Amino acid sequence: MKKNKKPSILRQELSQDLKTFRGLSGKQRVVFLWDYYRWPIITVLFLLFVVCLVAQMLWEGQKPCRLRACIVLNTDEDCSLWFHDFTKELTSDGKPGAVDVNLDQPFDYDNRYYYVQEVEVMTTISSGRMDIAVCGEDMYHYLLALNACLPLDTGLSPELSASLSDRLVYSTANLTEDENGSVNPADGIDGYFAVDLSGTGFDAAYNQTEDEREPLYAVIISNTRHLADCEALLRALTEE
Repeated sequence: MKKNKKPSILRQELSQDLKTFRGLSGKQRVVFLWDYYRWPIITVLFLLFVVCLVAQMLWEGQKPCRLRACIVLNTDEDCSLWFHDFTKELTSDGKPGAVDVNLDQPFDYDNRYYYVQEVEVMTTISSGRMDIAVCGEDMYHYLLALNACLPLDTGLSPELSASLSDRLVYSTANLTEDENGSVNPADGIDGYFAVDLSGTGFDAAYNQTEDEREPLYAVIISNTRHLADCEALLRALTEE
């Protein structure tokens, strides 16, 4: 005759918690769940958020679009009108496809939730939903670490590369910390990966700060399939 198997300690604890939960009122149940299960709840909600975010980006990435730009300014200025005018001029050629300008993506390493911002940027790039970025130091360094920046001295048309030669920024990409927090310089890839927008009309209008002005860069993402329209945006951004 088989002996009844004793429930595991986890099942016993869950059973006891369920009995306690059933004996509480509405408000007490909320307090009980938060006190004893807050971290599992937070973990599940975070995973659901990431899954939904990735699914949405993959879905959006399938829509026909001729240019996707991510704009992360150093200031709180509203540049939507500038991009509205640029979009109107770009699409006047009648070619199919929309222009998607994301003005709501934050990226700031002073924010305690910066790791969420990193996930958003990384999934946006991997799903093909970013062709070009206009950003400050923090996001630029993250894009370099991902090795997501197109080498502009060789990737741009010779004419545009020559006209922007004084603005091209020389940097090292592909430098990431290992599990010990060390960086191997041998992994670095040197090149011109950004355009410095200092002194441009766009910089003067939307990068003015009370303190010392932080640099603003334009970066073409290496997996872009819309290089010609990225170059059109670079020309518009670098008008002085």
